[in-house]
Amino acid sequence: MKRLLQIEFQKIWKNRASRILTLAYFIILTFIALIASIEFKIGNFELRIADQGIFNFPYIWHFTTYIAAILKLFLAIVIVSMMANEYSYGTLKQNLIDGLSKKEFIQSKFLIVFTFAGISTVFVFIMSLLLGLSFSAYNEIGIIFSDLEYLLAYFVKLSAFFSFCLFLGILVKRSAFALGFLFIWNIIEGIIIGTLRWKVFKDSDNYQYITQFLPLESMSNLIKEPITRLNVIKNIETTIGGEASLKDYSVHWYSLVIVIAWTVIFMLMSYKILQKRDL
Repeated sequence: MKRLLQIEFQKIWKNRASRILTLAYFIILTFIALIASIEFKIGNFELRIADQGIFNFPYIWHFTTYIAAILKLFLAIVIVSMMANEYSYGTLKQNLIDGLSKKEFIQSKFLIVFTFAGISTVFVFIMSLLLGLSFSAYNEIGIIFSDLEYLLAYFVKLSAFFSFCLFLGILVKRSAFALGFLFIWNIIEGIIIGTLRWKVFKDSDNYQYITQFLPLESMSNLIKEPITRLNVIKNIETTIGGEASLKDYSVHWYSLVIVIAWTVIFMLMSYKILQKRDL
């Protein structure tokens, strides 16, 4: 396992574009901390973002994992390019000639996928902890370490998304086409969701029982948007005559199971394609 990881990290680090994108991803993640310093001034009215509770424990676990997940495309490009380069530069064939089996090759790719997801999760945990300890109004141990299921959901979400990207890279062989297919698939899911919501079920949330099984939608469902969970947003909704949002922001076990199932499916399909393909 260690040998396989070393091989993959060498391939990524020696590729200038992959190296830059990987570093950019983690650098941009740290910019979340800059949100704390943003202030809005409208006449005599002043609003400081950090004072609105976004860095309060345990809300910060929800906020940072949601924002960090938006940036996952940086590493997705690295993973797709990594697979495309195997075909372009002939390293896949050379690895097999050198004695690496197709099973070991797939294992090495998914090891790097889970490693990226794991490193990103640890990074977000440390960053959120530091921000929370600096700005949170609640510093009790029980509160600090509650809602950590968002970190688990973040790891599972990234693992599944990267696995999907790796599968597309193996299937299509070209990074641009693989990313294009990812974009098209996102549109297809949007059409399916829209059709079920507005044409089939109409004025009902029953469409979600079906759409929760779509790959990208299932990943999206793991971490719901956290903005409407803020008290300031709820107060605004109440002030303008509406009702405070009753949205469920929890991480559900069945959502985790669905996404993990998709991850396994992507792994198996990737291996089957490589096994049958004449290299």
